[in-house]
Amino acid sequence: MSSLQVKTYKYDPKDDVETQWKKWSESDIEFNDVSDSDLKENIVKDLSYVSQMDVREYTLYQKFCEVKQRYPTITVNDLWEGERQVLKDEKQRKALAEVKNNIWQPKTNEDYLELEPEMIYTGGKDGMPEIWNAIRTFTSTMRNNSNIGRNLAYIIRDRKTKKYLGVICITGDFIDLTPRDKFIGWDRNYKTESGMLNHTAIGSTIVPLQPLGFNYVGGKLLALLCLSEQVQSQWKKNYGDDLVSVTTTSLYGKTKKGGLSQYDNLKYWKPMGFTSGSVSYEPTKKTIYQIRHWLMKNHPRKYFEWYVAKRPNGQQLKRDHRHRSYAFTYSKLGNIPKEIMKSDHARGVYFCPLYDKSCAYLRGEAKIEDLTKAFDNSTEALSELWKYKYAKPRIKQLVKKGRESKESLFYDDLIYKSWDEVKDSYLPQIGR
Repeated sequence: MSSLQVKTYKYDPKDDVETQWKKWSESDIEFNDVSDSDLKENIVKDLSYVSQMDVREYTLYQKFCEVKQRYPTITVNDLWEGERQVLKDEKQRKALAEVKNNIWQPKTNEDYLELEPEMIYTGGKDGMPEIWNAIRTFTSTMRNNSNIGRNLAYIIRDRKTKKYLGVICITGDFIDLTPRDKFIGWDRNYKTESGMLNHTAIGSTIVPLQPLGFNYVGGKLLALLCLSEQVQSQWKKNYGDDLVSVTTTSLYGKTKKGGLSQYDNLKYWKPMGFTSGSVSYEPTKKTIYQIRHWLMKNHPRKYFEWYVAKRPNGQQLKRDHRHRSYAFTYSKLGNIPKEIMKSDHARGVYFCPLYDKSCAYLRGEAKIEDLTKAFDNSTEALSELWKYKYAKPRIKQLVKKGRESKESLFYDDLIYKSWDEVKDSYLPQIGR
């Protein structure tokens, strides 16, 4: 099922929401009809399937579905190799080859000491978004979600060799995150109405390439770089707001004592506790398209507010619009079991104030000129901290035990594998 097509509507930044609605509702819109019963059947089928999975299997399944949807293949008949599957998109083929040929690989265990990490902002740079997506998609088992709104995506590479080390993305922070809000001293009304939420962000993607990640805790390097002066400067340039703090969350739920998250025991990052443990399961892409078409037919105003309407700055009118639209659809269809809608996967919450009075500023009790940097957040200083406080003891310990890895772990074979083959190959590695 295809996405909705609007032939005549064009967003005008001068239009308020009601003007946008009038223009859009009068435009030439094409959508496919889907019955309540068919949609409900597909939703229950999808959610029943994934709700039986634990957090690791569900994460891998989302990745499998993402790869199959984003990287379609075609069958070719080669004279020498016979019939085989190849990527349909030539740009994707080139990007994958570029990344695989340029992953940083140490020749000795001490080569990390020579690294000079640099942050390449991908905005407006030819070819860089495709490289970023290739790294993000095939080096992490977490699904590569595209975020609507504020996004700063960086490729991290070695300045001297130009070899890739990983990717990060800084996005607009969650509206509600109880452990963070308690630490700041925020109430919900002030947080949203004051606009102070625009002065904090979340490290939504923090993914090191291998073997940097395993051998040298490269995830800690990337988490530190999320706090860099370079990120602050770009945030101010792009959005006009001073960035005074950064949040992130762990991937696989509550960690064991001693730490399984790359953010545990990481300087500057303060553990805040855990989320409430409610993560919504998502239907398949096909069913999501059906939900959108159904909303367009039956609740066009709701569809408009979630997927079309924009604020004066061009950002989406409604935050978390996808999950809001799913929840609304489920409630209208009725009798969808609650136990298949959400998981109980709690995640660790981590928070970093970039200034000594960041929390006071976010509460409206201090001005930006009153703030002093909490630490040296130059790329160079953060990289040196990582080398000697985290990478050095890690590789020393692995060498002593004979456990250092030489694997690059680039998951592009998911393109050609079945779900059963993917489970057999990668499920034991999830969260390793």
